[in-house]
Amino acid sequence: MTAPARANPNDHGTPYADAVSGNAAQDLLRLNVPGHSADHGSAPELMDYFGADVLKKDVSPLLTGIDKGPGNAYDRSVVLAAQAWGARRTWFLTNGASQANRMGALALGAFGQADQPVLVQRSAHSSFIDGIILAGLTPVFLQPVLDDRYGIAHGVAPAELERTLAETDNPKGVYVVTPSYFGAVSDVPALAGIAHAAGVPLMVDEAWGAHFGFHPQLPQNALSHGADLVVSSTHKLGGSLTQSAMLHLADGPFADALEPLVQRAFMLTMSTSESALLIASLDIARNSLQNGQARIGASIAAAERIRQRIRDGGRFTIVSDSWSPQEAVAVDPLRISVDVRSAGLNGNAVREEMMLVDGVYTEISTDACIVAFLGPGFEPDGDRFVAALNRLEPSGRLAYAETHTLPLPRTGELRIRPRDAWFAPAVAVDAREAIGRVSADSLAAYPPGIPNVLPGEVISAEVVEFLQKVAASPGGYVRGARDSAVDTIRVVTL
Repeated sequence: MTAPARANPNDHGTPYADAVSGNAAQDLLRLNVPGHSADHGSAPELMDYFGADVLKKDVSPLLTGIDKGPGNAYDRSVVLAAQAWGARRTWFLTNGASQANRMGALALGAFGQADQPVLVQRSAHSSFIDGIILAGLTPVFLQPVLDDRYGIAHGVAPAELERTLAETDNPKGVYVVTPSYFGAVSDVPALAGIAHAAGVPLMVDEAWGAHFGFHPQLPQNALSHGADLVVSSTHKLGGSLTQSAMLHLADGPFADALEPLVQRAFMLTMSTSESALLIASLDIARNSLQNGQARIGASIAAAERIRQRIRDGGRFTIVSDSWSPQEAVAVDPLRISVDVRSAGLNGNAVREEMMLVDGVYTEISTDACIVAFLGPGFEPDGDRFVAALNRLEPSGRLAYAETHTLPLPRTGELRIRPRDAWFAPAVAVDAREAIGRVSADSLAAYPPGIPNVLPGEVISAEVVEFLQKVAASPGGYVRGARDSAVDTIRVVTL
């Protein structure tokens, strides 16, 4: 798929979603895939579950006017998205921001020389680590600002980037994450300036900031601050369907070199049967963000009302209230981060309890806090959320105890390039026997999905203890583990 030629000045609204709806409204005999044929006789259970409208809009790729032919609706929608986020070019993705991260890693791998290192925030999402393996990148890690009070990794400070660039021989790119899962925004203008002064592009994983820039009370997006390649997990806080995302390329100093590399990476990672439903949701989400300033403002106000009620109650505190400028230059106002430890409660247990008993879902927890997210345009029942919090008493498994504290473990030395370790001969050993040996796997505590040990890194006792505690905690899960309790770990046998 080539780049869309140019924007149509008459385009507005949702051209792709409209084209799919128009196709669904026709009287068609569908003798092609998908196999449900949008027919009740072919797929009665699917039709009963999703409804006829959804199945009719689940159209196959390569339909003239929709995603094929000059001036098709898909190309026009992608151009509108690029304009909305201020990008030179945007890619619609149906494998989530994970696809965007892998695309970015593959593009950086082909940028410059193969042996040039890439500076990578150590608290990167596991999908970028997957990309490091796929691309054969040599990472040099940037250490984020850590808040051990709450088990939070923030972003990379400009001074850390300057120091690491000065100590790294001939790097070819920089990769950072902002905002954090908890809503802390890094100083992207400073990071971009430092990277560009060193002659390298800056890639930003802005998965949690797809909504940035669409309201004056929201932080500006990373593209507007000088980032060259930006991951946007549109389904998270942009309003599209789960698994849909975008990747944006800035019209910056590295655009001419990066654009063909990103396109090649897109061709390697895309599905040849992309979901029309997911793509239509991206088109609609973009339009909603552009035209939904009043709704977004209402959500921001609703979030602040909830935070203020929690402050006024005196039992809990708001985590982001305590952040210093070194930890965050701005905060996403659509996150409500609550310190439940101040009330003697365990955050992981609180999150699980509220889900199972109150039907109140929050996004993430540590042993000390929980974080709730508001989608742009959503005004939740704040009374229900606050009441669910206030009913909890610090007894039994809900009680906080110092012995349950899970400080973020220090990472081990990288002894082998991640790709080499991933494909090296390996053996599974008892977790305690793995201490001091080189990991063959990427192991990441979820949430937030940040790897605590990478392929090629030395496994420490701290990491083993942390992962086993996470696995045993309410709702805890370790991606990449051979067993749910992390009793065994694969290590390199070279």
